[in-house]
Amino acid sequence: MSSLNILSGGAAQGLVATLVADFKARTGFAIAGEFGAVGMMADRLRQGTSADLIILTAALVATLAREKLVVPSSIADVGKVETALAIRSGDPKVSVGNASDLRAAFLAADAIFVPDTKASTAGIHVAKVLEQLGITDAVAARLKIYPNGATAMRQLAASDAAKPIGCTQSTEIISTPGVELSGVLPPGCDLATTYTAAITTKAENAAEAKLLIDLLTSSSQHAARSCAGFVRLEQSPN
Repeated sequence: MSSLNILSGGAAQGLVATLVADFKARTGFAIAGEFGAVGMMADRLRQGTSADLIILTAALVATLAREKLVVPSSIADVGKVETALAIRSGDPKVSVGNASDLRAAFLAADAIFVPDTKASTAGIHVAKVLEQLGITDAVAARLKIYPNGATAMRQLAASDAAKPIGCTQSTEIISTPGVELSGVLPPGCDLATTYTAAITTKAENAAEAKLLIDLLTSSSQHAARSCAGFVRLEQSPN
């Protein structure tokens, strides 16, 4: 079976999964590829990994367009994704209405599950927030860092810690069994990131890539995007 190859941030994995059956019915193509930290996915493309389509942060896609690795006319925003807190299913929800609440929540946790703090959007932001809250050193030994948010959330779900917590993008929390969304980060510590799709300049299946972009961004898919955790651009808090 033919496959459309994707390099994507983990934030879009749940949404893409909802479109697999429809896409296959329309094209006969399966969807294959990699989902992970956006910086790592961009580097995969730069290093020559075969891909028809990318779904990364808007800033990274713009950079890749300047590097002539994606087709500028194909670029389309999918939506914004907020960075949020996660709890293990069944654990009490954590309420964080302000920065002081968030600081207390991190300090109360005996394990903090996060994605790559150097290559992933959410992980980089978590590191900045911990520094902003003045607790980087205090929680360093409790940080459980994984290559991407999906892996971090699976590890949170399986954790036997007494009071674990997770922090990654809301879409990765929503799509992972065994964890629950506990709320987005509060004002002053929040982050909403625009995710954008584009066809690569070396795409072997450009027509199919365009169709998937159309499905990802169409008004008919608004409910699917919302359920997956994407915020409509015109309604984003940022």
